[in-house]
Amino acid sequence: MGAVDQAFIQAQEHRPAKSSSTYAEGIPLINLSSPDGLVSEIGNACKNWGFFQVINHGVPLEKRQRLEDSSRKFFGLSSEEKRKIRRTEKQVLGYYDTEHTKNVRDWKEVFDFVAKDPNLVPASPDPHDKELLEWHNVWPQYPPELKEASEEYVKELEKLAFKLMELIALSLGLPANRFHSFFRDQTTFVRLNHYPPCSAPDLALGVGRHKDGGALTILFQDDVGGLQVKRKSDGEWVTVKPTPDAYIINVGDIIQVWSNEAYESVEHRVMVNSEKERYSIPYFFNPAHYTMVEPLEGLTNEQSPPKYKAYNWGKFLSTRKLSNFKKLNVENIQISHFRISELADKQERALSINNN
Repeated sequence: MGAVDQAFIQAQEHRPAKSSSTYAEGIPLINLSSPDGLVSEIGNACKNWGFFQVINHGVPLEKRQRLEDSSRKFFGLSSEEKRKIRRTEKQVLGYYDTEHTKNVRDWKEVFDFVAKDPNLVPASPDPHDKELLEWHNVWPQYPPELKEASEEYVKELEKLAFKLMELIALSLGLPANRFHSFFRDQTTFVRLNHYPPCSAPDLALGVGRHKDGGALTILFQDDVGGLQVKRKSDGEWVTVKPTPDAYIINVGDIIQVWSNEAYESVEHRVMVNSEKERYSIPYFFNPAHYTMVEPLEGLTNEQSPPKYKAYNWGKFLSTRKLSNFKKLNVENIQISHFRISELADKQERALSINNN
Protein backbone atom coordinates (compact mmCIF):
# COMPACT_ATOMS: atom_id res chain seq x y z
CA MET A 1 0.00 0.00 0.00
CA GLY A 2 3.03 2.24 -0.01
CA ALA A 3 3.66 5.30 2.18
CA VAL A 4 1.09 6.54 4.67
CA ASP A 5 -0.80 9.37 3.04
CA GLN A 6 -3.28 11.69 4.71
CA ALA A 7 -6.30 9.49 3.89
CA PHE A 8 -5.11 6.85 6.39
CA ILE A 9 -4.18 9.14 9.29
CA GLN A 10 -6.51 8.99 12.27
CA ALA A 11 -7.52 12.10 14.22
CA GLN A 12 -5.22 12.63 17.20
CA GLU A 13 -7.73 11.34 19.76
CA HIS A 14 -8.26 8.08 17.85
CA ARG A 15 -4.66 7.14 17.16
CA PRO A 16 -3.36 4.02 18.87
CA ALA A 17 -0.99 4.69 21.75
CA LYS A 18 2.59 3.59 21.13
CA SER A 19 2.41 1.50 24.30
CA SER A 20 -0.97 0.06 23.28
CA SER A 21 -0.15 -3.56 23.98
CA THR A 22 -2.22 -4.19 27.12
CA TYR A 23 -3.87 -7.56 26.79
CA ALA A 24 -7.50 -7.82 27.75
CA GLU A 25 -7.33 -9.35 31.21
CA GLY A 26 -10.47 -11.23 32.05
CA ILE A 27 -12.01 -11.51 28.60
CA PRO A 28 -13.97 -14.76 28.91
CA LEU A 29 -12.58 -17.92 27.32
CA ILE A 30 -15.52 -20.32 27.11
CA ASN A 31 -15.30 -24.06 26.52
CA LEU A 32 -18.35 -24.95 24.44
CA SER A 33 -17.96 -28.66 25.20
CA SER A 34 -18.51 -28.04 28.92
CA PRO A 35 -22.22 -28.29 29.81
CA ASP A 36 -21.84 -26.91 33.34
CA GLY A 37 -22.85 -23.27 33.61
CA LEU A 38 -22.44 -22.64 29.88
CA VAL A 39 -25.59 -20.52 29.52
CA SER A 40 -24.70 -18.26 32.45
CA GLU A 41 -21.10 -17.96 31.19
CA ILE A 42 -22.36 -16.78 27.81
CA GLY A 43 -24.82 -14.37 29.43
CA ASN A 44 -22.18 -12.85 31.71
CA ALA A 45 -19.74 -12.48 28.80
CA CYS A 46 -22.36 -10.73 26.66
CA LYS A 47 -23.37 -8.44 29.51
CA ASN A 48 -19.96 -7.53 30.89
CA TRP A 49 -17.80 -7.55 27.75
CA GLY A 50 -19.86 -7.92 24.58
CA PHE A 51 -16.88 -10.06 23.50
CA PHE A 52 -15.66 -13.54 24.41
CA GLN A 53 -13.56 -16.37 22.97
CA VAL A 54 -14.72 -19.95 22.44
CA ILE A 55 -12.75 -23.20 22.28
CA ASN A 56 -13.96 -26.73 21.48
CA HIS A 57 -16.37 -25.07 19.09
CA GLY A 58 -16.70 -27.98 16.66
CA VAL A 59 -15.28 -26.25 13.55
CA PRO A 60 -12.77 -28.64 11.98
CA LEU A 61 -9.30 -27.11 12.01
CA GLU A 62 -8.53 -28.28 8.46
CA LYS A 63 -11.56 -26.41 7.06
CA ARG A 64 -10.34 -23.13 8.52
CA GLN A 65 -6.72 -23.73 7.55
CA ARG A 66 -7.71 -24.49 3.96
CA LEU A 67 -9.55 -21.16 3.69
CA GLU A 68 -6.72 -19.34 5.43
CA ASP A 69 -4.18 -20.80 2.98
CA SER A 70 -6.38 -19.88 0.00
CA SER A 71 -6.76 -16.36 1.38
CA ARG A 72 -2.99 -15.91 1.61
CA LYS A 73 -2.58 -17.10 -1.98
CA PHE A 74 -5.23 -14.68 -3.23
CA PHE A 75 -3.81 -11.64 -1.44
CA GLY A 76 -0.38 -12.59 -2.75
CA LEU A 77 -1.54 -11.90 -6.32
CA SER A 78 -0.65 -8.67 -8.12
CA SER A 79 -2.94 -5.67 -7.56
CA GLU A 80 -3.89 -5.85 -11.23
CA GLU A 81 -5.04 -9.45 -10.87
CA LYS A 82 -7.00 -8.83 -7.65
CA ARG A 83 -8.74 -5.80 -9.11
CA LYS A 84 -10.26 -7.92 -11.87
CA ILE A 85 -12.91 -8.82 -9.30
CA ARG A 86 -13.01 -5.42 -7.60
CA ARG A 87 -16.20 -4.42 -5.80
CA THR A 88 -18.39 -1.66 -7.25
CA GLU A 89 -21.68 -0.04 -6.24
CA LYS A 90 -23.46 -2.53 -8.53
CA GLN A 91 -21.30 -5.56 -7.69
CA VAL A 92 -20.80 -5.19 -3.95
CA LEU A 93 -18.95 -8.49 -3.42
CA GLY A 94 -15.36 -9.31 -4.27
CA TYR A 95 -12.06 -7.50 -3.72
CA TYR A 96 -11.64 -4.00 -2.29
CA ASP A 97 -8.72 -1.95 -0.98
CA THR A 98 -10.07 1.56 -0.33
CA GLU A 99 -12.63 1.04 2.42
CA HIS A 100 -13.33 3.76 4.98
CA THR A 101 -14.39 3.43 8.62
CA LYS A 102 -15.65 6.62 10.31
CA ASN A 103 -14.58 8.40 7.10
CA VAL A 104 -10.89 7.48 7.49
CA ARG A 105 -9.34 4.96 5.11
CA ASP A 106 -8.48 1.55 6.58
CA TRP A 107 -5.00 0.04 6.17
CA LYS A 108 -6.24 -3.23 4.70
CA GLU A 109 -7.49 -5.08 1.65
CA VAL A 110 -10.50 -7.39 1.73
CA PHE A 111 -12.39 -10.04 -0.19
CA ASP A 112 -16.12 -10.42 0.57
CA PHE A 113 -18.55 -13.21 -0.23
CA VAL A 114 -22.05 -14.10 0.99
CA ALA A 115 -22.89 -17.35 2.74
CA LYS A 116 -26.07 -17.85 0.68
CA ASP A 117 -25.61 -17.21 -3.05
CA PRO A 118 -27.58 -15.44 -4.43
CA ASN A 119 -28.51 -13.10 -1.60
CA LEU A 120 -31.65 -10.94 -1.76
CA VAL A 121 -31.30 -7.34 -0.56
CA PRO A 122 -33.11 -4.02 -1.14
CA ALA A 123 -32.11 -2.21 -4.33
CA SER A 124 -31.74 1.08 -2.47
CA PRO A 125 -31.95 2.59 1.03
CA ASP A 126 -35.13 4.48 -0.02
CA PRO A 127 -37.92 3.23 2.32
CA HIS A 128 -40.47 3.58 -0.49
CA ASP A 129 -38.45 1.53 -2.99
CA LYS A 130 -39.66 -2.09 -2.83
CA GLU A 131 -37.31 -3.39 -5.54
CA LEU A 132 -34.90 -6.17 -4.58
CA LEU A 133 -31.45 -7.03 -5.93
CA GLU A 134 -29.57 -10.31 -6.02
CA TRP A 135 -26.04 -10.20 -4.70
CA HIS A 136 -23.87 -12.84 -6.38
CA ASN A 137 -20.44 -14.01 -5.32
CA VAL A 138 -17.55 -13.43 -7.69
CA TRP A 139 -14.50 -15.68 -7.51
CA PRO A 140 -10.96 -15.19 -8.78
CA GLN A 141 -9.41 -17.63 -11.23
CA TYR A 142 -6.59 -18.19 -8.75
CA PRO A 143 -6.41 -19.88 -6.35
CA PRO A 144 -8.93 -22.31 -7.87
CA GLU A 145 -9.72 -23.87 -4.50
CA LEU A 146 -10.87 -20.60 -2.89
CA LYS A 147 -14.54 -21.05 -3.84
CA GLU A 148 -14.84 -24.58 -2.49
CA ALA A 149 -12.82 -23.77 0.65
CA SER A 150 -15.11 -20.79 1.33
CA GLU A 151 -18.31 -22.75 0.81
CA GLU A 152 -17.18 -25.59 3.08
CA TYR A 153 -16.12 -23.15 5.78
CA VAL A 154 -19.43 -21.26 5.93
CA LYS A 155 -21.35 -24.51 6.47
CA GLU A 156 -19.33 -25.12 9.61
CA LEU A 157 -19.57 -21.53 10.83
CA GLU A 158 -23.35 -21.53 10.39
CA LYS A 159 -23.63 -24.48 12.79
CA LEU A 160 -21.55 -22.60 15.35
CA ALA A 161 -23.54 -19.38 14.84
CA PHE A 162 -26.88 -21.11 15.49
CA LYS A 163 -25.44 -22.84 18.57
CA LEU A 164 -24.24 -19.51 19.96
CA MET A 165 -27.57 -17.83 19.21
CA GLU A 166 -29.36 -20.62 21.09
CA LEU A 167 -27.11 -20.10 24.11
CA ILE A 168 -27.66 -16.32 23.96
CA ALA A 169 -31.44 -16.84 23.74
CA LEU A 170 -31.40 -19.14 26.78
CA SER A 171 -29.25 -16.64 28.70
CA LEU A 172 -31.96 -14.01 28.09
CA GLY A 173 -34.66 -16.35 29.36
CA LEU A 174 -36.01 -17.03 25.86
CA PRO A 175 -36.63 -20.38 24.11
CA ALA A 176 -33.45 -21.76 22.52
CA ASN A 177 -34.86 -21.43 18.98
CA ARG A 178 -36.20 -17.88 19.48
CA PHE A 179 -33.83 -16.35 16.90
CA HIS A 180 -33.91 -19.12 14.28
CA SER A 181 -36.69 -17.72 12.10
CA PHE A 182 -34.87 -14.43 11.58
CA PHE A 183 -32.08 -16.24 9.70
CA ARG A 184 -34.17 -18.31 7.30
CA ASP A 185 -33.13 -16.05 4.39
CA GLN A 186 -30.00 -14.73 6.04
CA THR A 187 -27.78 -11.98 4.64
CA THR A 188 -24.68 -13.42 6.32
CA PHE A 189 -21.35 -12.61 4.69
CA VAL A 190 -17.71 -13.49 5.21
CA ARG A 191 -14.69 -11.25 4.79
CA LEU A 192 -11.10 -12.25 4.17
CA ASN A 193 -8.86 -9.51 5.60
CA HIS A 194 -5.23 -8.78 4.81
CA TYR A 195 -3.38 -6.06 6.74
CA PRO A 196 0.03 -5.33 5.15
CA PRO A 197 2.89 -4.02 7.32
CA CYS A 198 2.48 -0.29 7.97
CA SER A 199 5.38 2.13 8.40
CA ALA A 200 3.38 4.33 10.80
CA PRO A 201 1.31 2.05 13.07
CA ASP A 202 0.86 4.90 15.54
CA LEU A 203 -1.00 6.98 12.92
CA ALA A 204 -3.14 4.50 10.99
CA LEU A 205 -5.48 1.65 11.85
CA GLY A 206 -6.31 -1.56 10.01
CA VAL A 207 -9.94 -0.86 10.83
CA GLY A 208 -11.02 2.25 12.71
CA ARG A 209 -13.22 2.19 15.79
CA HIS A 210 -16.69 0.81 15.06
CA LYS A 211 -19.48 -1.46 16.23
CA ASP A 212 -20.80 -4.31 14.10
CA GLY A 213 -24.25 -3.58 12.71
CA GLY A 214 -25.39 -7.21 12.40
CA ALA A 215 -26.37 -9.84 14.94
CA LEU A 216 -23.22 -11.83 15.73
CA THR A 217 -19.61 -11.82 14.52
CA ILE A 218 -17.38 -14.91 14.67
CA LEU A 219 -13.74 -13.97 14.07
CA PHE A 220 -10.63 -15.97 13.40
CA GLN A 221 -7.41 -13.95 13.78
CA ASP A 222 -3.92 -15.25 13.14
CA ASP A 223 -1.15 -15.26 15.73
CA VAL A 224 -0.03 -11.72 14.85
CA GLY A 225 -3.09 -10.30 16.59
CA GLY A 226 -4.18 -6.67 16.55
CA LEU A 227 -7.86 -6.70 17.54
CA GLN A 228 -8.60 -4.19 20.28
CA VAL A 229 -11.79 -3.89 22.33
CA LYS A 230 -13.00 -0.83 24.23
CA ARG A 231 -13.37 -2.26 27.72
CA LYS A 232 -16.80 -1.47 29.18
CA SER A 233 -15.54 -1.08 32.74
CA ASP A 234 -13.19 1.84 32.07
CA GLY A 235 -13.33 2.73 28.35
CA GLU A 236 -9.69 1.67 27.80
CA TRP A 237 -8.57 0.04 24.55
CA VAL A 238 -7.25 -3.45 25.30
CA THR A 239 -5.82 -6.05 22.92
CA VAL A 240 -7.41 -9.47 22.51
CA LYS A 241 -4.53 -11.93 22.75
CA PRO A 242 -4.71 -14.63 20.05
CA THR A 243 -5.64 -18.03 21.47
CA PRO A 244 -4.73 -20.99 19.25
CA ASP A 245 -7.75 -22.48 17.44
CA ALA A 246 -10.18 -20.18 19.29
CA TYR A 247 -12.86 -17.97 17.78
CA ILE A 248 -13.53 -14.46 19.02
CA ILE A 249 -17.25 -13.72 19.31
CA ASN A 250 -18.93 -10.35 19.64
CA VAL A 251 -22.56 -9.39 19.82
CA GLY A 252 -23.63 -6.86 17.23
CA ASP A 253 -26.08 -3.97 17.21
CA ILE A 254 -29.04 -6.21 16.36
CA ILE A 255 -28.61 -8.23 19.56
CA GLN A 256 -28.34 -4.96 21.48
CA VAL A 257 -31.73 -3.95 20.08
CA TRP A 258 -33.35 -7.40 20.37
CA SER A 259 -32.24 -7.63 24.01
CA ASN A 260 -33.39 -4.04 24.71
CA GLU A 261 -29.83 -3.27 25.84
CA ALA A 262 -29.50 -6.20 28.24
CA TYR A 263 -26.47 -6.92 26.03
CA GLU A 264 -24.45 -4.21 24.30
CA SER A 265 -22.51 -4.11 21.08
CA VAL A 266 -19.01 -2.90 21.93
CA GLU A 267 -16.63 -0.66 20.00
CA HIS A 268 -13.54 -2.33 18.58
CA ARG A 269 -10.72 -1.60 16.12
CA VAL A 270 -7.68 -3.24 14.54
CA MET A 271 -4.06 -2.20 15.07
CA VAL A 272 -1.48 -2.58 12.31
CA ASN A 273 2.06 -3.86 12.63
CA SER A 274 5.22 -2.20 11.31
CA GLU A 275 6.92 -5.52 10.53
CA LYS A 276 4.33 -8.27 10.11
CA GLU A 277 1.34 -8.71 7.88
CA ARG A 278 -1.88 -9.95 9.51
CA TYR A 279 -4.76 -12.08 8.27
CA SER A 280 -8.20 -12.54 9.75
CA ILE A 281 -11.57 -14.01 8.74
CA PRO A 282 -14.73 -12.51 10.26
CA TYR A 283 -18.09 -14.20 9.70
CA PHE A 284 -20.99 -11.74 10.03
CA PHE A 285 -24.20 -13.59 10.98
CA ASN A 286 -27.05 -11.40 9.75
CA PRO A 287 -30.82 -11.90 9.43
CA ALA A 288 -33.04 -11.77 6.34
CA HIS A 289 -33.37 -8.43 4.55
CA TYR A 290 -37.08 -8.15 5.44
CA THR A 291 -36.43 -8.44 9.20
CA MET A 292 -37.86 -5.59 11.26
CA VAL A 293 -35.38 -5.20 14.10
CA GLU A 294 -36.92 -4.16 17.42
CA PRO A 295 -36.81 -5.13 21.11
CA LEU A 296 -38.28 -8.59 21.52
CA GLU A 297 -41.54 -9.29 23.22
CA GLY A 298 -40.75 -10.92 26.55
CA LEU A 299 -37.77 -8.63 27.15
CA THR A 300 -39.79 -5.44 27.55
CA ASN A 301 -42.47 -4.44 30.05
CA GLU A 302 -43.90 -1.37 31.74
CA GLN A 303 -40.81 -0.98 33.92
CA SER A 304 -38.48 -1.62 30.96
CA PRO A 305 -40.21 -0.22 27.84
CA PRO A 306 -38.72 -0.64 24.35
CA LYS A 307 -35.66 1.56 23.85
CA TYR A 308 -35.69 1.39 20.04
CA LYS A 309 -38.11 2.00 17.23
CA ALA A 310 -38.34 -0.83 14.69
CA TYR A 311 -36.11 -0.54 11.63
CA ASN A 312 -35.73 -2.61 8.49
CA TRP A 313 -32.44 -4.55 8.43
CA GLY A 314 -32.23 -4.67 4.61
CA LYS A 315 -32.51 -0.90 4.28
CA PHE A 316 -29.97 -0.43 7.08
CA LEU A 317 -27.56 -2.83 5.34
CA SER A 318 -28.09 -1.13 1.97
CA THR A 319 -27.23 2.27 3.47
CA ARG A 320 -24.09 0.88 5.09
CA LYS A 321 -22.90 -0.80 1.88
CA LEU A 322 -23.24 2.37 -0.19
CA SER A 323 -20.97 4.25 2.22
CA ASN A 324 -18.14 1.82 1.45
CA PHE A 325 -17.64 3.43 -1.94
CA LYS A 326 -17.35 7.05 -0.95
CA LYS A 327 -16.16 9.18 1.91
CA LEU A 328 -19.12 10.68 3.74
CA ASN A 329 -19.32 14.09 5.37
CA VAL A 330 -21.36 12.67 8.24
CA GLU A 331 -21.27 9.50 10.35
CA ASN A 332 -22.93 6.52 8.71
CA ILE A 333 -26.31 5.21 9.87
CA GLN A 334 -26.26 3.82 13.44
CA ILE A 335 -28.81 2.12 15.69
CA SER A 336 -28.66 5.22 17.89
CA HIS A 337 -30.72 6.92 15.19
CA PHE A 338 -33.58 4.61 16.15
CA ARG A 339 -33.23 4.95 19.91
CA ILE A 340 -36.27 6.27 21.74
CA SER A 341 -35.15 9.02 24.07
CA GLU A 342 -36.35 8.79 27.65
CA LEU A 343 -38.03 12.17 27.32
CA ALA A 344 -39.92 11.16 24.18
CA ASP A 345 -40.84 7.88 25.85
CA LYS A 346 -42.24 9.67 28.89
CA GLN A 347 -44.24 12.01 26.68
CA GLU A 348 -45.62 9.09 24.68
CA ARG A 349 -46.66 7.23 27.82
CA ALA A 350 -48.26 10.36 29.31
CA LEU A 351 -50.21 10.87 26.09
CA SER A 352 -51.32 7.24 26.17
CA ILE A 353 -52.53 7.58 29.79
CA ASN A 354 -54.40 10.81 29.01
CA ASN A 355 -56.08 9.23 25.99
CA ASN A 356 -57.27 6.37 28.14
